[in-house]
Amino acid sequence: MNVSTDHTATDRNFDPIADHFAKKVYGGLKGQIRLAVLERDISHAVRTLSARLGRPLKVLDVGAGLAQISLVLAKDHHCTINDISANMIDKAKQVACEQNLHDIRFITCPYQELGRAIKGEKFDLILCHAVLEWLGKPWQIMDFFDEFLADDGVLSLCFYNPASLIYRNLIMGNFYQLDKPKPADNKSLTPNNPVQNDEVESWLSSRGYVVQARSGIRVFSDYTPLKRGGLTNLDAVIDMELRYSQQMPFRLMGRYLHILANKPAIRL
Repeated sequence: MNVSTDHTATDRNFDPIADHFAKKVYGGLKGQIRLAVLERDISHAVRTLSARLGRPLKVLDVGAGLAQISLVLAKDHHCTINDISANMIDKAKQVACEQNLHDIRFITCPYQELGRAIKGEKFDLILCHAVLEWLGKPWQIMDFFDEFLADDGVLSLCFYNPASLIYRNLIMGNFYQLDKPKPADNKSLTPNNPVQNDEVESWLSSRGYVVQARSGIRVFSDYTPLKRGGLTNLDAVIDMELRYSQQMPFRLMGRYLHILANKPAIRL
């Protein structure tokens, strides 16, 4: 793992496996479901916030990876796209060029160094998707959000759900996986340091953020090794994932969890 400062020494950088990441995360149904849930949640929040402000939004995508969501938003809003991986940023730039999107600022660095490039700026919407679980000290990123999210701005936080891994191993009968530490694997896309949902919720609550929406991503499809019936219809699977993604108790079974939270001008 390549990092540029001591304080990011335990943060994950996908530079060496950018192609593998793109194929595994977004190259199939799993990625389609993830994007479908995120786009549904975020598009509603963006329309509401932009209408209230009466202007295009300033959007910051932290640890953007391939930046699919922010590249869609860049058609109508001002986007800054950041990632620690130069290879990931290059892939996002290529897509932006292909789609004739030029009003985008790309910044390659760890989020801990991003503040130097955006010092004094405030953003209406901050996206932070699948980043927490790869940070050595994930709670520290809340200070970053506090500094750069505008009052009444919206934070879109998507993170890996460690309960889903336990549940899947239980279903599959892989009990041995629950009793031993996960070995380090530079090609694995299963996080070594996921954060519990209750912990993330407590960070937001303690800082006065107000949750607007909660969703689970892949609330059932990851638990179905035998594909039959409706599971063979990809469109039907996505429809069912969207239908149950915000319903309890299914929401908490998502492989990833998505929280949209508002930062009030006056903290609670």
